[in-house]
Amino acid sequence: MKKLTRDTVFYAFSADLEPALEIEPGEKVQMETHDCFCGQMQTEADTVETLDWERVNPATGPVYIRGAQPGDTLAVDIEDVQVADQGAMVTVPGEGALGDIITETETRIFRMEKGQAIFNDKVRLPMKPMIGVIGVAPKGEPVPNGTPDAHGGNMDCTLIGAGCTVYLPVNAEGALLGMGDMHSVMGDGEIVVCGLEVPGEVTFSTRVLKEAKLPTPFLETAEMVATVHSAPTIDEATDGAIHRMARFLTGMVGMGVNEAGMIMSIAGELKFCQVVDPMKTVRFEFPKSVLSTYGLSLGDLK
Repeated sequence: MKKLTRDTVFYAFSADLEPALEIEPGEKVQMETHDCFCGQMQTEADTVETLDWERVNPATGPVYIRGAQPGDTLAVDIEDVQVADQGAMVTVPGEGALGDIITETETRIFRMEKGQAIFNDKVRLPMKPMIGVIGVAPKGEPVPNGTPDAHGGNMDCTLIGAGCTVYLPVNAEGALLGMGDMHSVMGDGEIVVCGLEVPGEVTFSTRVLKEAKLPTPFLETAEMVATVHSAPTIDEATDGAIHRMARFLTGMVGMGVNEAGMIMSIAGELKFCQVVDPMKTVRFEFPKSVLSTYGLSLGDLK
């Protein structure tokens, strides 16, 4: 297994980055990540006023995957996600879905133990470690890590944890994969502009698909697949996620438009990933149990 420490980070996905690591498809990698604050929030006296914003949202990498060429699809199989036993959350006036009523900045430090995040002396929440930022080099100009788009990036999707496969478009030779912004637990929407932000470690491997026609970014778990779309408004992001799933069901599964719309209405789930960034992110989930009745298995993709 190859290892990549959190010492090598970047702040914008770009085709011009020098690789921090080169791997073969199928090769297992263990990658360390900073939290989204790059370790600047260690006590409750550390507030956003003291932040060096140039160091916010670091991603570890990039990782060059041999054989990945523009037009391919990169499958990132996430085997395990481990997080630290301390994390931070902040509030910022004017930011997030409650920014209009939040009047003070605040930092809180939380501990994790025995698989639970200790919110206060009354509330303990089950941990569900996830990766907020995962992406590849975009087409065209560099994209800051805090911005989600067609290349992935800061999607903040709670599905992206151990057992999830993330399918991303290859836009540059080697794909140039990076990850960061882990959360020990986060609710869909990321309402207050952050989850429980933690450093961590991801174990993953990759596959290069030459013939896949997936509407990337695309997610797969044991139970479901999901289309993910980011756009300037929630309405646009919602429309994109829905229509991408419809195209997947009509194009790859072979359903008619009416059939796809009906089954999406009764079996699918529309969910927010995050509604707090300038680009909002929405996903549409669809059960793999239905896909299997049509004879489709993503494991057959090459």
